[in-house]
Amino acid sequence: MKRLSQALAAHVATAETTLCRAWRVTCRDGFRLGLTEHDQVLVFAGTRFEPGTGFAATEASSASGLAAPGADVRGGFSSALITEADLAAGRYDGARVECFLVNWQAADEQHALVTVQEIGEVSRAGPGFSAELRSFAHRLQQPEGRIYNRRCDADLGDARCGVAMGVANRRVAGVVAGVLSADRLTVSGLPDLAEGHFRLGHLRFDAGRLLGQRLAIEESGAAMGGLVTLRLWLPLEARPTVGDAVTLTVGCDKSFATCREKFGNPLNFRGFPHVPGSDFAYSYVSGDSTHDGGVLYR
Repeated sequence: MKRLSQALAAHVATAETTLCRAWRVTCRDGFRLGLTEHDQVLVFAGTRFEPGTGFAATEASSASGLAAPGADVRGGFSSALITEADLAAGRYDGARVECFLVNWQAADEQHALVTVQEIGEVSRAGPGFSAELRSFAHRLQQPEGRIYNRRCDADLGDARCGVAMGVANRRVAGVVAGVLSADRLTVSGLPDLAEGHFRLGHLRFDAGRLLGQRLAIEESGAAMGGLVTLRLWLPLEARPTVGDAVTLTVGCDKSFATCREKFGNPLNFRGFPHVPGSDFAYSYVSGDSTHDGGVLYR
């Protein structure tokens, strides 16, 4: 149960109130901003809350137990603090959001922290945006542990995988040479490499407006004369600048054959390639298959 200060509780109990909502957003990089649905600047709790024209929240749902309630905030890019470029670059993804109920006539004394949530999915349409606010209880819905799967569930190069990424051109630095379309770009400054060298790998921006973003690579051409063309799985949200530094990392299709033949790392394979699939396990015994407990996949 939320407890209001005596002054705020007395104000709420009156027939007429001057209440509004305010949000304090703390991004993962430490950047903090305050926003309010009121039409004037409010200052309280050590934060300056800027008004945003058309900035408002939906009604929040709530439930007992471990259910994960949520709400939405919607607004336009009228505040200089919220830009379309920052939203596109994912700056607010996973940010902590504190929602306050405040009497705007006495904001410094009469305010209460109502909820603490985090930003989930952010969508944009025309000159506006909508951000989903998720209760921290949603983390309880995230999958934990491991499942039986033929393919590896480790990330290439992490501690569980153990593949050395600093050798054999597995991680290479370059610069953006050109943007061909929303999902295709060229990178220069690379050694000569075979076609598909970076297939299923990742592109990380080390400079520019997309700094820190890591994007999945669908296909890569041959690197000839230090230049390679990449096709991304998802289109770029913002256009990078020619000359932005990037790092390209090779990929892995998570199969046992690739782990053994391409990376020489079968002892660290984190999948279960010898576990029979459901079709095999429930099939009838016939002369075409052998059920002796031997290895099914080599």
